[in-house]
Amino acid sequence: MEDGIARIGVSLPKNLLEEFDAVILNRGYSSRSEAIRDAIRNYILEYKWMEREEGEVVGVVNVIYNHNVKGVNDSIINLQHEFHDIITTTLHIHLNSEMCLEMILVRGDMKEIKRLVDRISSTKGVINVKLITAMRE
Repeated sequence: MEDGIARIGVSLPKNLLEEFDAVILNRGYSSRSEAIRDAIRNYILEYKWMEREEGEVVGVVNVIYNHNVKGVNDSIINLQHEFHDIITTTLHIHLNSEMCLEMILVRGDMKEIKRLVDRISSTKGVINVKLITAMRE
């Protein structure tokens, strides 16, 4: 094995792997490993960017979740009540028979917004969370 290379095993739902394989084929990756390395790099860069942001910001937290997962709706609503001081409004969209998109408009201190994003991200049934800051005050 090469120096500096570690091998890992990852368990994925079959449909997620099939989607991933289709994407990497369309993008022209030579291997899954190459695509996974890129995905991990992008994840790290996004996290580091979010960690550097500070002060008052305005933005949107996009949350995709499976509403069939027991308790996910209540958890998301409870978090919205808990963070009511930074949430200005929400928009709920039904994507299909089981998936929903919640758009949460936020305004406030980036540290609090990060806390909200982290709490939502760790909620069972949440598929994806993306924070987009629209502007700084």
